[in-house]
Amino acid sequence: MKLEFIPVDESIKEQVLSLHGAKGQEGYVESVAQCLKEAQARADWRPVGIFAQGTLVGFAMYGYFKEYPPQGRVWLDRFLICEQEQHKGYGKAAVQQLTQKMLKEYQVNEIYLSVVEGNEVAESLYTELGYHKNGELDEYGEHIMVYQAT
Repeated sequence: MKLEFIPVDESIKEQVLSLHGAKGQEGYVESVAQCLKEAQARADWRPVGIFAQGTLVGFAMYGYFKEYPPQGRVWLDRFLICEQEQHKGYGKAAVQQLTQKMLKEYQVNEIYLSVVEGNEVAESLYTELGYHKNGELDEYGEHIMVYQAT
């Protein structure tokens, strides 16, 4: 399944703002509106719409943050597949493809993300795709997971 990751600009902004997760997933990821606000305030963020065959199915936001010593970290920090498109394989495909895109784009060997305690579906997906907990918690108490390219 080939997905496209299109940078959020005015041409897709309203469409992206309409995305939300399923009932019960509130609190697992910030709203798209909050993410876009943060992206306006900090150029390190790269918000993208996730498209499958021309249809918007999700949203992600990633970036490189130099404040993590010694050489910074690349984060897949926000990720959601919209409610009506869940359980179709888009989540797995998107994380796989975004991970590879980020490794290449930033020329790094590690990708970081965090997962909210209790979000077992996401944690299971990330683990299946090669991410593992590194024993750290982020500033919000979320478990940090890392993917290490071989």
